[in-house]
Amino acid sequence: MSDPVRSQYEALPYPTRDPAEEKQRLLRTWLDDLPMISHYGFGGRAPFGKGFRALVAGGGTGDATVYLAEQLRATDAEIVHLDFSRTSLELARRRVEARGLANVRFVHESLLDLPKLDLGRFHYINSVGVLHHLPDPDEGLRALLGSLDEGGAMGLMVYGTVGRAGVYQMQSLMRLAIGEEGELRKRIAAAKDLLGVVPASNWFMRGGDLYSDHRVSDAGLVDLLLHPQDRGYTVEELFAWLEDGHGLHLELTDVQNGRSAYLPHLRMGPKPPKLVERIRAMPLRRQCAIGELLTGKIQTHSFYATRTPSAARYGDVDLVPFFFHEPLDGAQLARFLASGRGQPVVLDHRYTGLSVTVSPGRHGPAIVQQIDGKRSWREIFEVVRAGGASASDEEFFRDFAPVYEVLNSIDRVLLKQSAKSD
Repeated sequence: MSDPVRSQYEALPYPTRDPAEEKQRLLRTWLDDLPMISHYGFGGRAPFGKGFRALVAGGGTGDATVYLAEQLRATDAEIVHLDFSRTSLELARRRVEARGLANVRFVHESLLDLPKLDLGRFHYINSVGVLHHLPDPDEGLRALLGSLDEGGAMGLMVYGTVGRAGVYQMQSLMRLAIGEEGELRKRIAAAKDLLGVVPASNWFMRGGDLYSDHRVSDAGLVDLLLHPQDRGYTVEELFAWLEDGHGLHLELTDVQNGRSAYLPHLRMGPKPPKLVERIRAMPLRRQCAIGELLTGKIQTHSFYATRTPSAARYGDVDLVPFFFHEPLDGAQLARFLASGRGQPVVLDHRYTGLSVTVSPGRHGPAIVQQIDGKRSWREIFEVVRAGGASASDEEFFRDFAPVYEVLNSIDRVLLKQSAKSD
């Protein structure tokens, strides 16, 4: 990274964190939940013990590092925290020490230097909010790929152009009105003065519910509005870069929303227009581009990248479905699906804002009631058959697919390997 970027993070580590708070709470990072990594990066079969190695490239003040290390505390896994800001790295180190974690190695270098650091290969690489701050993001991506195990997975995040439209307009205003030179403290003060008089018609002000970092801390304000090196990507640009340019397979998962944020048919309400069927017939890549423009609020693209399709496959009878991210249970969902008496029901999901009509199928209530995080699909189907249903595994999967698609699209149902097959 360029010197102005390094100087910024030495002066104002971002995000702002207090090591003393580690005794009070554990911050979760969306991409780094082990069940998510397992589902999207390793087909539900991730070997988190047995020498598992993770790299947090551009780890900053340590959110991802701390969360990974805490989850892997009881294993022999190693997490390498790499960052070019000494101030940020030391803050991350203090957070790790506050938790008594001994599975983290700290390296004070740039991710661009990975090819010459001799750190070995990693099964999982996290690089969130980093590549878009490089003069040449592709150089950074190539460095990461050179450190990734052949069958490994990466959890990446880059800025989204569409959802940050107001941010980029405000950045332009700041550059024109305040300039990019001079003492940072004075530029921050000037930025605050300017924000105080920006009219409500400004696109940044119109998106006030989307942007908050500038209200949290000076570090947040600088990172959002005064950053010297910052670019965003549309969905089309993201796929062109990673899929077309590097042959990678992407699994998009917006924070708290999963891939549902990108799927138009899940964001058009319970009574979508007829046009939705035409859109659903389009290639997924184009659907996601439409979804990004439809909602207009995807500020960051969070996703898993692998060299081959590696997500757990719906249709594998030996995998175990389980609820995740919020306290759901099969009996509760079974009652909801059965409330339509065989007819489609409208699912209103509070946390994601999703409102969609779902077909419960003939066997949906009976199937979902058996999901307990222990039974495989095979075992679930056997129980449903014992209750009087007559269907093959393929028929059960086909019948339950509409329900699974919705729940998996918001990452509330994932798949994992059965403990019996470990």
